[in-house]
Amino acid sequence: MTLTEKILARASGKSRVLPGDNIWVNADVLLTHDVCGPGTIGVFKREFGQKAKVWDPKRVVIIPDHYIFTADSMSNRNVDVLRDFSREQGLPYFYDVIDETMGTNWKFDESKGQLKRQYGRNFAGVCHTAMPEKGHVRPGEILFGTDSHTCMGGAFNLFATGIGNTDAGFILGAGKLLIKVPETMRFNLEGRLQPGVMAKDIILHIIGMIGFDGATYRAMQYEGAGISTLTMDDRMTIANMAIEAGAKNGIFPADKLTFDYVNERIRRNGTKSEYTPVEVDKDQKFCYDATIDLSRLEPTVAQHPNPGNRALAKDLGNIDLDRAYIGSCTGGKTSDFIAFAKVINGRKVKIDTFGVPATPAVVDDLQKTQMNGKSVWEVLEAAGVQMTENASCAACLGGPVDTFGRMNKPMNCISATNRNFPGRMGHKESKVFLASPYTVAASAITGKITDPRQFI
Repeated sequence: MTLTEKILARASGKSRVLPGDNIWVNADVLLTHDVCGPGTIGVFKREFGQKAKVWDPKRVVIIPDHYIFTADSMSNRNVDVLRDFSREQGLPYFYDVIDETMGTNWKFDESKGQLKRQYGRNFAGVCHTAMPEKGHVRPGEILFGTDSHTCMGGAFNLFATGIGNTDAGFILGAGKLLIKVPETMRFNLEGRLQPGVMAKDIILHIIGMIGFDGATYRAMQYEGAGISTLTMDDRMTIANMAIEAGAKNGIFPADKLTFDYVNERIRRNGTKSEYTPVEVDKDQKFCYDATIDLSRLEPTVAQHPNPGNRALAKDLGNIDLDRAYIGSCTGGKTSDFIAFAKVINGRKVKIDTFGVPATPAVVDDLQKTQMNGKSVWEVLEAAGVQMTENASCAACLGGPVDTFGRMNKPMNCISATNRNFPGRMGHKESKVFLASPYTVAASAITGKITDPRQFI
C-alpha cells in the first residue's frame, strides 16, 4: 500500500484498503481555529446536544490565528466562543490569544506611536506552524482540521487533511469520520537544489506541471534521495500546498530528521509520546508517477489568478510591483525569514514590504539570531521591512480592513504565502504573485519580479 493507504487502513482497523473504498477512520487529532471553530461547535451542539461532551478533550486542539489582531467586534466574538467552549469542555490545548487575567489586551507602543495587541503567554500563532511546534503532530496518525492547509502536517508522515464544519462537528462528538480512500500520485525528488532555489520553488513547479486541480482528491506522496537534502521546514512548505493542486493530502516518509524534530517537541511540550510511523512499500500502485530533478529547478512564480499559473522569475522582470509580503504557515517560519534576510541584508526595499512571523517562537528566533552583528529582526527593519510581533495569518486570508498588510485597493503583490485566487489577500482586483522568500526579497529590492540569484 501507499503511505496514505497504510495509515487509513490502520485507522479503520482493516488489514488493507484500496483507492475508492469508503471507510470509517478514527481521528487522532482534531484542529480548529477562530474562523471555523464557532461553526463546528454549533454543529456539535445541534447534533449531540447542548450539554454533550467532546469524544476526547486531549485530542482537540484549538488555535485562534486568522482574524485576531483586529478591532472588528465580530472577529473578536469568534475567539470568545472558542474560549467559552474550551472552558466548558475542559480542553487542555486551547491556545488563547490573550491571558484572561491581563484585563486589556492592547498596549501603546511609544516607539511606533501606535496601539499594539498584547498576546498571552499561551498564544501559539498560525495553527499549521504551531501544531508541530507544540508537539501535536506524530508520524502515522490521522489529523483532521477545519482548514485546507491542514495538509501541512503530512511533512511528518501523517494523513493530514482539511474538512468542513459539519464533519468536524461530527468528529467532536464521535471521534471518527467516513472518508473515501484517495488515489496516490508519486513525486520522486532527486538531486539537490541550486543556490537561490527553495522548497517553495519545488511545489510551485509541481503545481504548474499538473495544474491547480491536477491532484483533486488524490494523495501527493514524495519519495526519492532528494528528500534527504530537505529540512523539515522545506517539507512543511511542500506538504502545505498540496491543497493548491486540489489534493486530499500530501505526505512524506519519516526519517531520522522527522523523528528528532517530533520527539524534541513532544518532550518540550509534554504531549502524547507514542506513535507508529508508516514506511514505504516496494510494491505500490500509483495513478501518476513523476521524477523531479531538483538541480534543474529555477526560481519560480505562480502568477495571478491561480497557483498553477507557473512562470520563471527571470522571465517576469517587466511586471511592476506595489507590495511584497512574507509570512503565513507556508512562508512565515524562521528559516523563511532568514533566507529573506540574506538577500535583504545591507540593502533597502523599494516597495512597501510587510513581514509577519508565523508564531511567537519565530519572533523570538528573529530577535535573537545574529547576522553580521545585528539580529535578523534589526536587519529587516533597517532595510525598510515593516515587521510585526503579532504572529498570525494576517493578510494571507485578507481579513478585516485593519488587518496588517491587507491590500485595501488594487495592487500587484509578490508574496511568500500559499494562495493567489482573486481577493485572497484583500481587494478583489489585486493580483498576487506567489514566490519563495528569496524571490520575494529580491523583488522587494527592485520593485519588479526579480530572479534572486543576482543577489546571492
